[in-house]
Amino acid sequence: MSHHGSTGKARMVARPLPCLIALAIHVTSSPALADDGVLTLNPIVVTAPMQDSPLTVITDPKAPRQPVPASDGADFLKSIPGFSTIRKGGSNGDPVLRGMVGSRINLLVDGGQIGGGCPSRMDPPTAYISPQLFDRVTVIKGPQTVLYGPGNSAGTVLFEKDFKRYTKTDATLEGSLLGGSAGRNDQMVDVRAGTPDVYMNVSANHTHAQDYEDGDGHRVHSAWDRWNVDTALGWTPDDNTRLELSAGKGDGQAAYAFSGMDGAQFLRESVGLKFEHDRPAAVFDHIEAQLYYNYADHVMDNYTLRQPDPSSMMPMAMASDVDRRTVGGRVTGTFDWGDMWKLQAGLDGSSSVHTSRMGGPPGGMLPDYRTQPRLRDARMDTLGAFGELTWNLTERDRWIGGARMDRAQTRGYDLPVASSGGMMPGMGGAGRTVDVSRAETLPSGFARYEHDLASSPATFYAGVGHVERFPDYWELFGQHTQKNLGSFETLRPEKTTQLDIGLQYHDARLKAWVSGYAGVVKDFILMDYGTDMGAAQARNVDARIAGGEAGLVYTLDDHWRADATVAWAWGENRSEHRPLPQMPPLETRVGLTYDSGVWSVGGIWRLATAQRRVAVGEGNIVGQDLGPSAGFGVFSLNGGYRIDRSLTLSAGIDNLFNKTYAEHVNAASAGLVGYVNTMRVNEPGRTVWLKLDAKY
Repeated sequence: MSHHGSTGKARMVARPLPCLIALAIHVTSSPALADDGVLTLNPIVVTAPMQDSPLTVITDPKAPRQPVPASDGADFLKSIPGFSTIRKGGSNGDPVLRGMVGSRINLLVDGGQIGGGCPSRMDPPTAYISPQLFDRVTVIKGPQTVLYGPGNSAGTVLFEKDFKRYTKTDATLEGSLLGGSAGRNDQMVDVRAGTPDVYMNVSANHTHAQDYEDGDGHRVHSAWDRWNVDTALGWTPDDNTRLELSAGKGDGQAAYAFSGMDGAQFLRESVGLKFEHDRPAAVFDHIEAQLYYNYADHVMDNYTLRQPDPSSMMPMAMASDVDRRTVGGRVTGTFDWGDMWKLQAGLDGSSSVHTSRMGGPPGGMLPDYRTQPRLRDARMDTLGAFGELTWNLTERDRWIGGARMDRAQTRGYDLPVASSGGMMPGMGGAGRTVDVSRAETLPSGFARYEHDLASSPATFYAGVGHVERFPDYWELFGQHTQKNLGSFETLRPEKTTQLDIGLQYHDARLKAWVSGYAGVVKDFILMDYGTDMGAAQARNVDARIAGGEAGLVYTLDDHWRADATVAWAWGENRSEHRPLPQMPPLETRVGLTYDSGVWSVGGIWRLATAQRRVAVGEGNIVGQDLGPSAGFGVFSLNGGYRIDRSLTLSAGIDNLFNKTYAEHVNAASAGLVGYVNTMRVNEPGRTVWLKLDAKY
């Protein structure tokens, strides 16, 4: 790569996938009339995904949305009430749900788990997800399901693809083109074809952007370039049976404003095998089984997208290569006893191995990192059994409950018996080292009551859930831990018990919901960043958490629609009588849209209050509290035009008034030569985008 400018940052060149052509995502159906004659239309631009059922949000990742998402899953999720994103640059932020991050959010990609490898979370699992390649994203808030693996104290996120057996030979094509400020350009294509017996799917995307500017016109080190290709072949011998083999690959680069290194490689390789079989009219009416393999190979360096800073802690060209190989599977059976009982039960498990190696570029002062052996530093295994039962007591009353039991085991390699002084995994430590394992049996469960009100189209619900979560890789071996034998053996699993309560309302004009939660967390895992790397540690405290979300969409008449959402999260460190760190402030969004059936125009006003409840120097596995933060308000506009049933054109201006602001939850800005360095990584200034979607 050639270098330019005073910073020596390498220029990212957009490399559109050769198979991508101008195409689309979302086709909007013709206008439809509700029972009372009110015109209903799917929005061209999604600004506020709403809760569809108790604690559940289902949204279309292919639909245009505002603000325009970046290249990964975290930036997509931030448009859902209750989510925030810890910004690190232009891409690969970390999702925050109800103030919780990391493995407190159980995330599945087409049924499988993928783990990042960077000790500093440069590559969270969402960094390997391209949302537009999926058909549906489902969010289940709180510990209110046991079906999708262990540890979901904050919630569960499912990126899923849909399937329907072909009744005749047919083919479809979807695609999109997006262009915008800071050199943003995206291309996506999704081709599906099949017969009643076999089918295939090939989907691919490419996304690219240069450094963005904040509201003051200061450039932020934030460029990215990313591509993904996924394929699937399936066999459907009858209406009740499906066998599918899938494979995928992706790679990319991302510049970071929060770190002394950038992401020079995000290689992903995935393979999956699925089997589903229905047994109509039988009690044991459905079985599904899945095996998956996900591999992530992540390279961090200080020379591909920048030039080494002689005055920094890394004055010479350096690279760190980490990888994580995850294999797993699940089998689930569904039992249906008519209109009264439904049970889903099964087993799931995974095994993940993490390795690392270090060096520099070829011909540099350090050995070429690609020639160095990989050093295994951790292995993480889980095996769980679960069951979830729905009991319809009456036409309006039902209980949903579940329980699961997990056995989690982690093995650390070459752990120093004494403190390693904050050195990165693979660099060793003074004195003797040991290989050691630890294991825990972790029970989880929940029970929820739902009641459909007779006097109105509303549902009331209340549920209690308990989750025990084993410390994850970043809490045991990450950048902000001691990484020695003592910390490995003494950090206890986190135990969350939480009450969720709420109300759903849906009639022809109004869709509204409100949900609240309150919980106690025993042995909450807190990251103490200390005054230097050697003093950082992970430790247990007792905590309390509370908060809630609410939203509404109101159809004013045949063309006008108003919407609003609000989200609030609160946490307290009860052991030390201070706030929990990295809690997002109260946030609300208010929107108004006019839709003629052919074209639409809308605006959204996002407001966040100041956050003064902080614990400076403490944080999570991604970031720490830097001090109080100011509130802000950001106004954005969008518009759309339904060209025909196959083509939709949408456009938007995010941050219309070019506001300079930063989110409270933040990874902190690093001192980069050639950039104006702020305390927190500032958000993008005014951003203009245009998107063409089509479906054939």
